[in-house]
Amino acid sequence: MRIRTVIVEDEPLAREGLKSYIREIEVLDLLGACENALEANTVIANEKPDLIFLDIQMPKITGIEFLKSLTNPPLVILTTAYPNYALEGYELDVVDYLVKPYPFDRFLKAVNKAREKLAHKQQILVIKEPRDFIYVKVDNALKRVNLEDILLVEGMENYVKIYTPSEKLISLMTLKSMEESLPNENFLRVHKTYIIAKNKVLGIMGNELDMGIKKVPFSRNRRNEIIRILTG
Repeated sequence: MRIRTVIVEDEPLAREGLKSYIREIEVLDLLGACENALEANTVIANEKPDLIFLDIQMPKITGIEFLKSLTNPPLVILTTAYPNYALEGYELDVVDYLVKPYPFDRFLKAVNKAREKLAHKQQILVIKEPRDFIYVKVDNALKRVNLEDILLVEGMENYVKIYTPSEKLISLMTLKSMEESLPNENFLRVHKTYIIAKNKVLGIMGNELDMGIKKVPFSRNRRNEIIRILTG
């Protein structure tokens, strides 16, 4: 597997340090080293990288703001001298969070996380015509799951738990990858750890959805939007 990579870093020394680290890892192909988010925006649009190393503190627009502006971002490893952005990075589903200065072994660990995520993403086979089932990797086999049978999906770090009326399936993949595999017209991510089937909601109580087998919390910040989607 080759990982197409872009650096977004405004500090020349940090940029050169990343380049030297990347040259040491055979699977990484460096497509470009950008000084700011505007330059990176063009490179990412043209090159479609698999992974970006993104500095947070940059002029004009921060790395966090830039990441939020991307419609379908690649995998991201944040690099920063400030550890206080870790929680926000987690909420944006970044692969890892490197605090400068970081040694090569810590960098390699972050790259291996990205490599694992990409490998698991490629294991998901989505049938598009007709799109009424998906295959997910369970244990050492690909298992067919009918979309109509999925009640909800729960994220657990790098795993997901898929709930159906008859069983619970655990697959080694991220919730974000699962979200990308499911059609938006049938499924809705209502929380950082939950995706639900819209037509399987039995009731709404406070900030929870009754899914029959489980009560699922949903984001308070999106309460009105979620209720509108489910009841509209």
